[in-house]
Amino acid sequence: MRLLQDFLETTAQRLPDKVAVVCGELRWSYRDIDDQADRLARGLAERGLNRGDRVVIYLGNTIEAVVALFAVLKAGAVFVMVNRSTKARKLAYILSDSRAAWLIADDRTPLTELGAELKDAHGGFAGAIVCGGGELLEGLGRPVVPWCDAVADGPGRLPRSCIDLDLACLIYTSGTTGEPKGVMCDHGNMMFVSASIAEYLENREDDVVLNVLPLAFGYGLYQLLVSFRVGGTLVLENSFAFPAAILERMQQERVTGLAGVPTVFSMLLQLDSGRFDLTGLRYLTNAGAALPPSHLLELHRRFAGVKVYSMYGLTEAVRALYLPPEWIERKPDSVGVAIPGTEVWLEDGGRRLGPGEVGELVVRGRHVMRGYWNAPELTAVRFRPGAMAGERLCYTGDLFRTDDAGFFYFVGRQDDIIKSRGEKVAPREVESVLHALAGVTEAAVIGVADPVLGQAVKACIVRHDGELSQREVLAHCRANLEDFMVPKYVEFLDALPKSPSGKVLKRELG
Repeated sequence: MRLLQDFLETTAQRLPDKVAVVCGELRWSYRDIDDQADRLARGLAERGLNRGDRVVIYLGNTIEAVVALFAVLKAGAVFVMVNRSTKARKLAYILSDSRAAWLIADDRTPLTELGAELKDAHGGFAGAIVCGGGELLEGLGRPVVPWCDAVADGPGRLPRSCIDLDLACLIYTSGTTGEPKGVMCDHGNMMFVSASIAEYLENREDDVVLNVLPLAFGYGLYQLLVSFRVGGTLVLENSFAFPAAILERMQQERVTGLAGVPTVFSMLLQLDSGRFDLTGLRYLTNAGAALPPSHLLELHRRFAGVKVYSMYGLTEAVRALYLPPEWIERKPDSVGVAIPGTEVWLEDGGRRLGPGEVGELVVRGRHVMRGYWNAPELTAVRFRPGAMAGERLCYTGDLFRTDDAGFFYFVGRQDDIIKSRGEKVAPREVESVLHALAGVTEAAVIGVADPVLGQAVKACIVRHDGELSQREVLAHCRANLEDFMVPKYVEFLDALPKSPSGKVLKRELG
């Protein structure tokens, strides 16, 4: 396999009738998806899509999103997945910034509002392909093509036009520090990292993976890519909002793998999962944000015999670290070691650090992406030259430490560190202590301005019930933290604000 679309084409040739995707009541085989993707690729090419053009896919976790992704690749173009919850202004920004040629969306897309936002967009934007049973809305100011017309051509595959150095997709970051940035991912990047993930997760053909994460989120996207690479089955859901229904689905489909973020596992641990037959489950993975050690150990205890993987990644490299499941009981607060085929280390001011020292994580490997789209200055900060000619290193902006055995421990983002009383406080350390307190469902720690301390530590907590008090929280913290780490403020909330990918939006807690 040389290009990303080979995941579909090779598996469709080898296992044509195997169920590739389960979505609602629909069950699509590899042959079905491959045929539809070929048809849509031809439809796009006949409407002027050229090699290297960008196509924005604005769909939820649907079969059309899967078909569209592979169709764009088959046409030699670049897909840009955008979360379906994204508002018109941000969608218009991504369409303009990526200089997209086409938009693929559903019939609930606010085309009139989007058209107003796009009034100053570049002239290369040709229009939209819209799927769904509703009426096509007016107001985009460009042609709007029904999905059924775009896939109306007969079967037939377009000739190959790309190599592995060509871009396969742009993944836009959440934009927590400004406008979203498009991370450039070439076929080789994505082929390499999907192989590395499949290796350490031991993915295989009989896997049935349930994905509740947005396909627009790198973590969710790679559930699809890895599953298709090995010839597994992907069960698509749009969220984990109704955990009992998801567990029922896992029972019905004999799911072997579930990918989640801390919110998902926090909700899962509050359920009586024992009433569901989950004996098919082989592994659980967590990424996107650090899973509290107490939750990790509880998952390990409750799902005996299931491998639990704690992982660390970022859009600019997808995945960097994973904790082998056999180490969970001994090192539950670690995110492990480098993924297969890569190298990681810590630096401070250009100096490599040893065990116990805190520094910025640097990632080296074929999975380090090409840089930020149309942003050379930002690229130069995050992606820097390595020792070998032409290679890129990724400077993550995240602080870690290592132990004597070489395992990595997340400390915090460089810009999240709280400076209180002249001391540095890592929110992650305080959050881990809070999560170990009975009654705490979720916790986030931030620094707030203080005229005496410089910054004061504030704990924002979601509790199981209303009985947990501020006094109990502070007593627990005093017993388990150094004095300067103990929160000055405790606020109880009904929920923590989160991005579509499940990350806590700490800027909204100040």
